[in-house]
Amino acid sequence: MPRQVLSSLAVVALAAGLAACSSTSRFDGPRTRGGPGPQAALESNVPAMPSGAVTTAPLAPPPGATAAPDGPPPVGGAVAAAVPPGSNIIAEPVTPPPPPPPVVATGRSSVVGSWNAKDATGGSCKVSLSSAPALDLYKASASGCPNKDLAKVTAWDYRDGEVYLYQAGGTVAARLRQGGSALDGALTKSGASLALVR
Repeated sequence: MPRQVLSSLAVVALAAGLAACSSTSRFDGPRTRGGPGPQAALESNVPAMPSGAVTTAPLAPPPGATAAPDGPPPVGGAVAAAVPPGSNIIAEPVTPPPPPPPVVATGRSSVVGSWNAKDATGGSCKVSLSSAPALDLYKASASGCPNKDLAKVTAWDYRDGEVYLYQAGGTVAARLRQGGSALDGALTKSGASLALVR
């Protein structure tokens, strides 16, 4: 492009820029020298802020809270839900969780005492499991048992969650497992069921 054309374009651009500066704006009308500008016009339309004494006061407590921080606790230990007046919401009373199930004692000490033995034939008798040691076992006794094997019980032991009833000489007469408040198992020789209940 020739140098003359470039200089002509520069002169035209400069003239256009100067003309824009001296022309009137579409938004705020013609400017007059020394007159109020657009900023002054805006400031004149803003109302003055009122002046006066500033006071402070504590905020009201939120709904459901007491006004005094050391006030008495709510009745029943529960906080009532804040329900606006005239609303259809009904506050339900809070129910406490159910108590845990009772703990059933297990282990050797839980089976010590007197039991009623019932075998498969319907016969019953008394079996006592003592906490008194007898060599490596504990003393036991049976009275009024129609079953001959059960009538010979003289000792007992608790191993791996099972109760073993022993005859004199160390023969296992029965094996029972703890189930709740009873002992359920079988006689060793015949395999007939046996239960000990309190």
